[in-house]
Amino acid sequence: MRLHAEKIASVTRNLKLSRTLTLSEQIDVREGSVVAVRVHGDKTTYNQLEDVHGRWMTLHDGDIVVGALGKRHALHGYEGVMPETLAVGGEINMLNIGGVMGTCVSYNPDVGKPFRLEVLGQVQVFPEFGSRMGVSAHISMNAIKGNPAPLSVPVVFIVGTCMNAGKTLAACAMVRALRAAGLRVGGAKLTGISLLRDTLSMYDHGAEVIADFTDAGVVCSDPAHAAPVAHTVLSEIAQRGVDVIVAETGDGILGEYGVQAILADSGLRAAGCAFVLCANDPVGVSGGIAELRSQYGISLACVAGPATDNRVGHRFVEKMGSVPHNARVDPRALGEYILGIVQQARKPASKPA
Repeated sequence: MRLHAEKIASVTRNLKLSRTLTLSEQIDVREGSVVAVRVHGDKTTYNQLEDVHGRWMTLHDGDIVVGALGKRHALHGYEGVMPETLAVGGEINMLNIGGVMGTCVSYNPDVGKPFRLEVLGQVQVFPEFGSRMGVSAHISMNAIKGNPAPLSVPVVFIVGTCMNAGKTLAACAMVRALRAAGLRVGGAKLTGISLLRDTLSMYDHGAEVIADFTDAGVVCSDPAHAAPVAHTVLSEIAQRGVDVIVAETGDGILGEYGVQAILADSGLRAAGCAFVLCANDPVGVSGGIAELRSQYGISLACVAGPATDNRVGHRFVEKMGSVPHNARVDPRALGEYILGIVQQARKPASKPA
């Protein structure tokens, strides 16, 4: 079957698909499989799709859309799981703006019920020139491979208490300051669900090289694979000649996307020249500092996020023994503070006399 797709989601970007596609009725039901669907119904909230260039488009009833199968565990969005079976004519749901599709089992009222999607078929690709034998498209095709060697550049890790805790805003403030100081900066997103928005924001603020877990062939990160995928993403960026990497972890340190696995990895921790916690409130600050210290032996460089929006939050962070910085009120101060840490980390070790 051949069809013309109106919208191709960013989760499929590794494949560089055209809008004219060949479909198979045989669907490979696994995370990352690329499928075509028809949208049923209209929504006024959470009704957009991000394309392969990062542009957001409004979805409408009847649109033919290409995305990838996956799961999601978002407190402020949808909880969705992989369908056990799937056939042409079956129904799934749109789980995020990046085009991840699965079966919604619960949702946050702020985003409303998800779009209903009618399955049209599995997208086929033709990797062998001149061959008419198609293979089932999967986002792992053309994925980055990374480098197994230990990381050679310092990494600033940004973790949060939850989604929407100000992590990307803080990352962008750091990237801008590091770039202004003449450093070649890489930007990474290590966990979460597929979406270009956050790494593109880092790019807009001066990151020369950006990559995330979807570039490594992953739709939605999880504890089983988060650490090795993080190694792949960071090493891929490092080998492109950057001086420092700013790495954001999606969701929170107690979420279901595998942030804990990254923090528990000794190789990744050793690469971290600074760890920054973004929190929404004083309870998050207190719990986050204690969790990072007790479980992973991590001492924070500073605390950012909404918990530091004014002096009330600053005083609480200081009482907890950390340094407050706010990316909204004074992004330059946050950036320059991290710049000082990075510059110290990049100094060559002095030789013993």
